[in-house]
This record gives sequence, structure tokens and C-alpha cells, in this order.
Amino acid sequence: MYTTTNEEGILNNYAAEPKMYYSEYPAIWEQRKYVLQSLFATLIVTALVLVGFSVS
Repeated sequence: MYTTTNEEGILNNYAAEPKMYYSEYPAIWEQRKYVLQSLFATLIVTALVLVGFSVS
């Protein structure tokens, strides 16, 4: 942890910052996985909306 002290003696603690890195473009199998996840999430949200309308 990185700590500094100002003129009045007050301590400021800073968290350790992680090293930055550039992300890589997802592979084709990862892209397919994302498509399946989005379809599943859309199906769940649509079902919840339909259940909400049918109950009210």
C-alpha cells in the first residue's frame, strides 16, 4: 500500500494499482459463446416480461 503524508500530518492511503494491459479480440469460439449467452438472456427477459403482463 502506498501512503503519503501532507503538511498537517494527515495520512493518505492508496491501493496498489494493477498493471494495465490491452485486451485481445475474442476468438471465433468465444464470439459464438457470447451470441449464445445473449440469446439465452433475451429469452429469459422476454419470458419474464410476458409473465409480468399475464399476471397483471
